[in-house]
Amino acid sequence: MKKVNFLVLAMGVVGLSTGMASALGQTGNDMRPARGQSGDAVLDAQTTRETPVTRPEQQKNEHDRSGVFAAPNAMPSSPVFENQPDKGKIPGFDFYRDPLNAKKPMQTFEETMKADVADRPRVTRTQRELLMRRYDLTPRLDREAKMSRGKPLAVGPTARLPAGASWQKLASMSPSEIRSKNIFPYPALPHPKQSTGGQVFPQVQIDMFPRLERFDVEFDLPDAFLPEFPPAIFLQNRPELGDVSRGEVVSINNFYRLFKDILTPVQLNGLQMLLSPLPQEEFNPTDDRKSTQPSLGVTCFDCHVNGHTTAQFHLSPDIRPQERRFRLDTVSLRGLFNQQIHGSKRSLRSVEDFTEFEFRTAYFNGDPIHAMKKGFPVIDRIHVSHMAQLQNMLDFPPAPKLDTQGRLDTAKASAKELRGEKVFFGKGQCASCHQPPAFLDHQMHDLKLERFLNEPGDGPIKTFTLRGIKDSPPYLHDGRLLTLEDTVEFFNLVLQLKLTDEEKSDLVAYMRQL
Repeated sequence: MKKVNFLVLAMGVVGLSTGMASALGQTGNDMRPARGQSGDAVLDAQTTRETPVTRPEQQKNEHDRSGVFAAPNAMPSSPVFENQPDKGKIPGFDFYRDPLNAKKPMQTFEETMKADVADRPRVTRTQRELLMRRYDLTPRLDREAKMSRGKPLAVGPTARLPAGASWQKLASMSPSEIRSKNIFPYPALPHPKQSTGGQVFPQVQIDMFPRLERFDVEFDLPDAFLPEFPPAIFLQNRPELGDVSRGEVVSINNFYRLFKDILTPVQLNGLQMLLSPLPQEEFNPTDDRKSTQPSLGVTCFDCHVNGHTTAQFHLSPDIRPQERRFRLDTVSLRGLFNQQIHGSKRSLRSVEDFTEFEFRTAYFNGDPIHAMKKGFPVIDRIHVSHMAQLQNMLDFPPAPKLDTQGRLDTAKASAKELRGEKVFFGKGQCASCHQPPAFLDHQMHDLKLERFLNEPGDGPIKTFTLRGIKDSPPYLHDGRLLTLEDTVEFFNLVLQLKLTDEEKSDLVAYMRQL
């Protein structure tokens, strides 16, 4: 037992904060933080606590308060610089000091934050007005259908149609006609602040982990259209346990308590790495960050919460220029063991490559210079393999009405669900990409949405699994489809399926069973 305790202490990559030490010392179900602690060990590790100014060395003196430390006041190393270009100064962009996307050269962090904070209400209002024009955001919740831990499913479609239009009328029109009239109901969903981009977390997650809040932009979609928080966790090595989350968000505070008797030491080490913060584009210690305080960064499981998602989004790192990039939702890691390609565009061919490459791409937009500026560590291949081991343990939610081949058990399914299965494998053409039992084909497909829109389209995108799909709203790679009903309407138009209202309803009923 002493060895295990030593291992837990040695695994403190983040640094063993007071909060973590207290958490490890507590037992049973009472894991409340001690007085003065946030309950987030990562936040506690980087938060300076105020102490009374009582010692002489704590007092600020005239030198401390002087302007001698300001860069403009630095004495040049030689007077001859007066005769050189720009007097030897760097008047423009200084890579290490300047915040990214500063409005003027050599703008300080404080100036950038002040401008961003002042602009945030306008950014929020603009995005809200866009969403209100496109969608009916009043939640309509199903009385019976729920996600794995009990959150009700929102029912759609939510997209607003032009006056006098109907879904059936729209489906009877050609792509060129829809495009010419500019009435396709599901155009790309943009990032609220495209010029800056970056990872944005929903408020429900920020409430628990304040270190994830940005001062320049806030999450835009209502909570009713998001996954559960916390999501359930299902493990393929212990399927008999069902949901092992126990209603908690797995973090550096509680992972050992929750999983010490379920996971192997290698898997525990992989989980600990996935819960350790790493500097990231918007959350880091330097001046080009979007958090009020310097930050250790974000963890893999800040985005893939409990190995799933809470619909956090950023911009696809694989496209340039900036205005051509598209919004990209965080996807679930459930069933990763059964997937052969990873990343919406990069098509990485192993979980290990995904784990190693994601840090340099989604975290830093594919720019290793920015990563070095913010202090990115090199994750060795041993830890990468341990992280992959843990990710490969994450399973899909149980689907009790499916047989071993991924087809409905006729003795358990309703008549409506069975009709929906026929549409799925027949007229709906869904199974051409979403093949059972994992309901994906390990390929990338181009829907050529430019046929319907005055937009360039997104090119080939990876097929995402439909197993457990009811737990993963919103849908499509950018979250533009808020409900399963929206998803069916979208593909009915894009694939020109001509489904009836009953067939669409049956198809939704079937997908809820996956």
